Amino acid sequence: MGRADTVSHGENHPPIARAELPNETVALARFLIGKLVMRALPEGIVGGRIVETEAYVVGDAAGHGFRGMTPRNRSLFLERGHAYVYLAYGTSMMLNVSSEGQGIGTGVLIRALEPLEGIAIMRRNRGIERLRDLARGPGRLASALRIDRSLDGLDLCQKGPLWLAGDAQSPGEIGQGIRIGISKDADRLLRFYLRGSPFVSGPRSLNR
Repeated sequence: MGRADTVSHGENHPPIARAELPNETVALARFLIGKLVMRALPEGIVGGRIVETEAYVVGDAAGHGFRGMTPRNRSLFLERGHAYVYLAYGTSMMLNVSSEGQGIGTGVLIRALEPLEGIAIMRRNRGIERLRDLARGPGRLASALRIDRSLDGLDLCQKGPLWLAGDAQSPGEIGQGIRIGISKDADRLLRFYLRGSPFVSGPRSLNR
């Protein structure tokens, strides 16, 4: 049994301290490439390496915080390092990380993971076998990690049902391009991805 299918309690993946997180949205989006998202489920720990993010900055018409705080998006306005989880298009959950100070309303969307731990569980959650497609795209990622609205507002800098962790492995070369699936401020280069990773989402033409 390999690392990916071993049931663990996450002892090898301590949470990232909030002080380590850059206090600026674009910097945080780059910083998170190569870091880990870990999820504690009844069956065991699942998680993977972040290979793609998108930044949603101050004054960004595509951002959920653009028009101010609402009951739906209030977690986006928390201090950096908290989960903002929402349902997109009525079908898919999206995992975001609040990215600046209390009351700012900016965040980083976690778009894709390289699965590392609990792969058998992730396959059951997704109902597919192909490793590349388990968490390649934000909706697939949330499904693989069984992320739902109950996790909205969670502190990702503390061990719990969901947290961010560091990784000793170098993240490699980080690419930058336009965000995917938006119509407002669509030309801004606010998507970051691990170059050469087969787990990055979107068309190949955007991931050079």
